[in-house]
Amino acid sequence: QVQLVESGGGLVQAGDSLRLSCAASGGIFGNYAAGWFRQAPGKEREFVAIITRGSSTSYSDSVKGRFTASRDNAKNAVYLQMDSLKFEDTAVYYCAATRTPAVSPTLYDYWGQGTQVTVSS
Repeated sequence: QVQLVESGGGLVQAGDSLRLSCAASGGIFGNYAAGWFRQAPGKEREFVAIITRGSSTSYSDSVKGRFTASRDNAKNAVYLQMDSLKFEDTAVYYCAATRTPAVSPTLYDYWGQGTQVTVSS
């Protein structure tokens, strides 16, 4: 059973940067693809980014060019660097792990508890 814990969220101004971290325990994170999702109030959870076991990445159109996913298998962790933040990036951000790389949250086996990112305009 893999446990995931996100950190690094906070309140920032538009244009600022944040770096989210997701630490894994109870399993080897390197054996999984890791996804980042977000959920704003009243909206469904949406795909943000994925980093595969081989560190290939893919992003939603809304964050492409601004967000960067990375991983450090030695630390059993993945990261999401978020630059040029916009008001519409405000949401709870979740990391998740899957053996089947996908953009659908239903294909993810393990989830963190989420971390709040609030961007003031």
